[in-house]
Amino acid sequence: MDSAAIAEDGSFSFSINAEAPAFYLLKTDETNFLTMLLEPGQKIEVTADFNSLNYPVSLSGSEGTMLMTEYNKRLRETIDKLSGLRDIYLKSVGTPELPVVMDQLDSISRTYLEEINSYTKKYIDENLKSLASLPALYQQVAPGEYVLNPQKDLDYFVRVDSSLYSLYPDYEPVKTLHEQVSTLVSDITAQNMENPEFVKEKETPEISLPDPQGDTIKLSSTRGNVVLLDFWASWCNPCRTENPNLVKAYDLYHDKGFTIYQVSLDRTMEAWINGINEDNLGRWIHVSDLKYWKSVVVSLYNLEQIPTNFLLDREGRILASDLRGESLIRKLEEVFQ
Repeated sequence: MDSAAIAEDGSFSFSINAEAPAFYLLKTDETNFLTMLLEPGQKIEVTADFNSLNYPVSLSGSEGTMLMTEYNKRLRETIDKLSGLRDIYLKSVGTPELPVVMDQLDSISRTYLEEINSYTKKYIDENLKSLASLPALYQQVAPGEYVLNPQKDLDYFVRVDSSLYSLYPDYEPVKTLHEQVSTLVSDITAQNMENPEFVKEKETPEISLPDPQGDTIKLSSTRGNVVLLDFWASWCNPCRTENPNLVKAYDLYHDKGFTIYQVSLDRTMEAWINGINEDNLGRWIHVSDLKYWKSVVVSLYNLEQIPTNFLLDREGRILASDLRGESLIRKLEEVFQ
């Protein structure tokens, strides 16, 4: 749109007639840029290192841009932590400890990815009416490694689309998202028709695993109750963060016929039981084969991340999936009404 000469003191300025909220790139070249969300009447001031515009030292005058730079810093922290794991792996190559190290690094990296996934969802929920929620859908921790999965996290693409399309229906990036979401919904609907196992109102696959006392408990034994089938692990920080919400839901609706069947992807009995006790989860059903990501439930339920959950009706049919926080409470209120 425009260019500016840089003064001897490193300063420069632009003046743009912005008629509506829109994204702009402030850049020195194609690899060094700051994405800005500008609105009519705003005066944005940026101080940044010349070679790192995306991480400004200070920024004011544009709430949308400030939101995006805050997110970028959190994403960079995750990328740096993942890079640190790669360094550890490279130092272990050729040593007898490599298999153990790889297993540990895999667990840690999954935790990092789940944390940034949860952070991104919270960020979107808090900024649904802002265009700043749009780029959050497409962030990557590595080339081709997206924070949000368009299929697994489809509901967040739908939320952003529903909100922004009603506010900015003529803005090209919003129109592009709307078209993408329409295609995704159509594709997933077609897949569900081919594989109806996880379509709502279909019965879930049976699970038959031991509890901490060694007694085998089947998922089907919960028939007659509204059940939250929840997949978690003690090593999963987002799972542990979500557990208080499960306790709250259980306290509110257990007397009305609600229970929880919680399946752990832990590797040791000690870690599993400690997680149950520390989070006060002992009042409902817990099962696990303690096989981590090799658990039988991973392929059975196509698990790609945890926490993952399914809300089942009294006949074991799926009512909803991946309910978090207050969305679980609202859904239970609707079900029991």
